[in-house]
Order: sequence, then structure tokens, then C-alpha cells
Amino acid sequence: MYTKGKGRAIGLLPIGVFLGLFIGSGLLTGDFYSMPAIAAFVTALAVAFLQNRSRSFAEKLSSVTKSMGDENVMVMCLIFILAGAFSGSVQAAGGVESTVNFGLSILPPRVVIAGLFLIACFISVAMGTSVGTIAALTPIAAGISQKTDFAGALCIAAVISGAMFGDNLSMISDTTIAAARTQGCKMDDKFKENFKIVIPAAVITIIMFLIVGKNGSYTTAGDLEYSYIKILPYLVVLLGALLGGNVFLVLITGIILSLLVGVGTGNIAPQDIFKVMASGANGNSGIVNMYDIAIISLVVAGIIGLVKDNGGIDFILEQIKRKIHSKKGAQLGIALLSSLVDVSTANNTVAIVMAGPIAKDIAKEYGITPKRTASLLDIFTSAWQGIIPYGAQLLYASAGAAAAGIAVSPVEFLPYLYYPVFMAISAVVYIFAAKHD
Repeated sequence: MYTKGKGRAIGLLPIGVFLGLFIGSGLLTGDFYSMPAIAAFVTALAVAFLQNRSRSFAEKLSSVTKSMGDENVMVMCLIFILAGAFSGSVQAAGGVESTVNFGLSILPPRVVIAGLFLIACFISVAMGTSVGTIAALTPIAAGISQKTDFAGALCIAAVISGAMFGDNLSMISDTTIAAARTQGCKMDDKFKENFKIVIPAAVITIIMFLIVGKNGSYTTAGDLEYSYIKILPYLVVLLGALLGGNVFLVLITGIILSLLVGVGTGNIAPQDIFKVMASGANGNSGIVNMYDIAIISLVVAGIIGLVKDNGGIDFILEQIKRKIHSKKGAQLGIALLSSLVDVSTANNTVAIVMAGPIAKDIAKEYGITPKRTASLLDIFTSAWQGIIPYGAQLLYASAGAAAAGIAVSPVEFLPYLYYPVFMAISAVVYIFAAKHD
């Protein structure tokens, strides 16, 4: 709960240290791989431990481990593991190659990027998780890049953009549930309010991807061969997502089906089924490629535990509330509040849970409806979550690209992440233009 007077700006120092090291080294050297993300995060964690000498090391360690063991963090890490196993299995079975070839065979070059965005939108709405959507589609996006003249960062950014559409809008998304619960409104009311705000952003994004892809062309040599049976695992995963299936059950089903198809077609030897789950056919995909992102997620959670205990989050909350003087200002304050907390926590669900109570107080004081407050919380946390280079979504997309044979830094996605930016702009326009009931 929020406690007035508890906030301290110095509590945000670890976040500043990470940003300075990771982004600063990339700008100085021109190579965003010059500073490994995990090294920057570990340094930030060390700085967090050095702060607040009134607390013992044991107390700080307890805060770190409790934050690392948060349910949302553990669920995210489990999704990483299953997504890695699916990636390795479906790649070894020939599913990625066949799916990419099939897509390139039926889609005109100029609509491929927009098509990736739309597919990701549908899947994320149905699945309710941006990370799950990115896990399912990143290998396909990377494969399309490898067989066309489209940059890998562009193709995967289209997937990230679509993934954030559903993460923010889906009725089964944890962010929707958290936003609705913290504000005391029905999820369908929040959905309706949210939908009319973000649709203009989605339409503009489609247009942008059509413009970017209008001069695209395929540079493949020979026939684009594909097999429907090898595409089947992806179809089942996508169908399961569209039907609203649990992300764990959907991915497990995809893994089992991929292994059956791989063994049945002779692509996977029966004795190698566990090997391909772990590292794919050539050692460049699978669970082992998820180690870095899982460790990073845990370290980030530990940092946030100390940032919160040291008053960093409360400082943000206090500063926002002090500057609110009108109904529009209150909505902008909620937007800024949710944005800053998400940038500080790198987790939009956690940001909503943390900012929700104070946002509810602000909304009640200025007569803002719960459904609008819930929408603003979800929109702005999702917008920032879709563009911060140290968030799980961009980190996972980068890891997934690497597993597919493409080296793409999280920062390289930024120029093409149209939807999160337009979503935030659309929401700001809505605050100023809409009737404030």
C-alpha cells in the first residue's frame, strides 16, 4: 500500500545505473551487445544492495528473494521454458521452414509485415499473453526475414506490436484482470472503454507497416517447399490461442505434436526427442536458449524488490499526486503514474497492481469512472512495456531471434514499434478530446 512521505528519489538509482550502462555503452560504442544485459542488471543489483545501510544484508536478501519468487515472475519463467521446448521441437521437425515457405507462397510481399502484425493481434487477444505470442511467432518472423529483404528487427517488431495489442486488450490477460480488479469495474466494461481508444492506433499501425513493406520483395532461390503436416503444430498452437486456451496447455500440446510430427516424418530420431527440446536440431534453439532471459527476469525482479523497499516507487507515486489539479490533469497523472512505475518495474502487471490503489484514490477524488481509470492504467503500462529494451517482451524477442539465427539487440526493435507509441498517443488524444463522464 502507498504510504505518504515514504518515497525517496535515491531509491531509483539502480534503474538509472542499468540504463546508463546498457544504453550508454551502446550509444558510445555503436554496438548494443558491447554491454551484456545481464552484466548491467547484476551491477544494478549490487548498487541496490549497497543502498540503505539501516537494513542488514539478510533483510535485503530476503526482499530480493521474495520479489524473485513472485507468482508472476515464476509463471513468466515457466512460459520461457515451455516456449523454448516448443521452439526447439518445432524447428527440428521442420515446422518453421514449412510455415515460412507457406506464408511467403500465399502473401504478396507488400503485406507480409502488416500480416504478421494482424496475426499477432489475433493470437495475443485469444491467448492473453504477449510473451506467449512472441514465443509462438518470433521464429516465423525471423524465418521470413531470412528469406526476404526485410530486416529481422522489422519483422519481429511487427510481432511485438501485435503481441502488445492483445496483452492490453484481451479479456483473459493478467493486465486486464489486474486493472479491472484494482479499480472495481467489470472486465467487459474495461474492454469496451479500452477498445475504442486503441483501435485508431491499430489502424494507423497497419497503414505504417503497409507503407514500410510496400517495396518489399522476396530474394529466395528455388521453390518454396512446404508440408502441411509440418505446419500442423503451429496451426494447433495458433488455434488453441484463438480459442482462449491456457498458454501452458497450448504450448505443451504444441511440443508433443511437434515431436510426433518430427518422429513420424523422420526429421527427429526417437532417441533425440529430449535433445531437440533442450537445444533444437542444431543446438541453436530450445530450452537452453531461454536460460539468459530466465535469469535476467529473476535478477530484474530482485532489483525491483529493493527499489520498492528503498522508496523508489513511492517517490514516483508522491510526485504524481502532488501535481494534479483538474479532471484532465488527473487522467494525465494516472497515465504518467502508470508509465513511470512500469519503466521502473519492467513488468506491466506488477506496475498496475502497485499503481492501482493510488490511481483509484485519484479517480474517486476527481470523478473519473473506474472503467476509464482501468483502461488508462492498462494502456500506458502496456505501451511502455512494449518499448523498454529491458522488459521481458523485447528481451525475449531478442533471445528468440538469436535462437532462430538472427542477432538483433532489443534496442534495434525500437524504430519499428509503431503500435505501442500510437496506443499511448491515442490515449492522450482521448483524454483531451473525449467527454469526461
